[in-house]
Amino acid sequence: MEKSNRCYKGVGPVKLRTGVLFLATLLVAGWSGAYADTVSDWNAIAEQAVTVAGHPPPVASLDFAIVQAAVYDAVISLDRRYEPYHVAIPRASGSPEAAAAKAAYDVLVYLFPAQNGSLTTTFSYYLANHGISPHDPGITVGLQAAAGIISLRSNDGRFPAGQPPFMGGTAAGVWRPTASYIPGPPASLAPGLTPWVANVTPFTMRRNSQFRAEGPPDLSSALYTEDYNEVKELGARFNSGRTPEQTEIGYFWADSGPVLWQRALRNIASRYIDNIGDSARMFALVDLASADAQVACWETKYFYVFWRPVTAIQEGDSDGNPDTAGDPTWEPLINTPNFPEYTSGHVTSSSAAAEALTRFFGTDRVTFSITTAYPLALRPTRVFGRFSTAVEEVIDARVFTGIHFRTADTHGRSQGARVAQWVFKNYLRPLGER
Repeated sequence: MEKSNRCYKGVGPVKLRTGVLFLATLLVAGWSGAYADTVSDWNAIAEQAVTVAGHPPPVASLDFAIVQAAVYDAVISLDRRYEPYHVAIPRASGSPEAAAAKAAYDVLVYLFPAQNGSLTTTFSYYLANHGISPHDPGITVGLQAAAGIISLRSNDGRFPAGQPPFMGGTAAGVWRPTASYIPGPPASLAPGLTPWVANVTPFTMRRNSQFRAEGPPDLSSALYTEDYNEVKELGARFNSGRTPEQTEIGYFWADSGPVLWQRALRNIASRYIDNIGDSARMFALVDLASADAQVACWETKYFYVFWRPVTAIQEGDSDGNPDTAGDPTWEPLINTPNFPEYTSGHVTSSSAAAEALTRFFGTDRVTFSITTAYPLALRPTRVFGRFSTAVEEVIDARVFTGIHFRTADTHGRSQGARVAQWVFKNYLRPLGER
């Protein structure tokens, strides 16, 4: 682990808004959310655009990374303390707030052309409400940064045409579409979701398989038996061994993982960061790491094509393992997502976010909150004292909801952390540190 001040080399200790110096740990209680910088403001606008578009978690991760990469390059062209991600703009001038807003706006219009009208209204209102002139030179900086990132990602393999539906197979251990048990649209009956994410151009990785996980346990192994029996007991919709607290944890993390972490980032930025350059870097580090973690996870998912607990348990008597008793009536607590099980996308991207934040701050001990919009969660906001504690909850939550085996979660945690370490080591570095 690098020393805690390294990611701020040349800047000095980061000050909290209360004026207290950034020390070894960040333990500040109570956040009003009254302040937000331009990076956070447009991240919230991006979250709304992603939600309106209905993009599933792996695609949402790509969206956020594209937006934050452009915002970062725009801001850093004026901040000049860190290496650009892709777009270098020499002799840039103007307001970094104007640059950040314009970069985010242009990328969002590119990603969501159907929302052009509402985004344009939002952009105009934002400039006027924040005293930013539409003639500020920073507007041109933001335009250039966005254009460069849009060009970079314009042929990256997103939403390919003519891809045949992925239906998996019928052999023991192989994923196939599963039934929907909760009232509502039977999304889990659909073919494998977005298999193209496995092949999309990564943001930082040298190749999509660079961080492929080692693989799920053999169906006859003691580890698989342990995983099977745990999720069968704790992840069942009916007659489960879960405690009420475990059910609450499961429901809390059933919201979109990438969206949950954007809310966490805005909370963290508001509490601990008072410089737009550091804010832009934090958001970009986390979202680039999370997006590539999703790419690595999807490459792993569609390489191993491992079955989900609902299929495994309902067909447990035919898996060749005498210690996995089948139950054809077993149902998970929540609907099973329609893509292969191993590794967990939620855990992999959450682990990447947590590891990137740990590297950024130089410590795991940071108090922050996350808010869920999942309707069955009784406590919509949870407070954590460590980034790693949140990831541990995600691991448990995917078991408690009956949609993942624990090994897919623990291997996903390792996978996501390795991606984040790679990103932090090789991208968005302080100038002169390479």
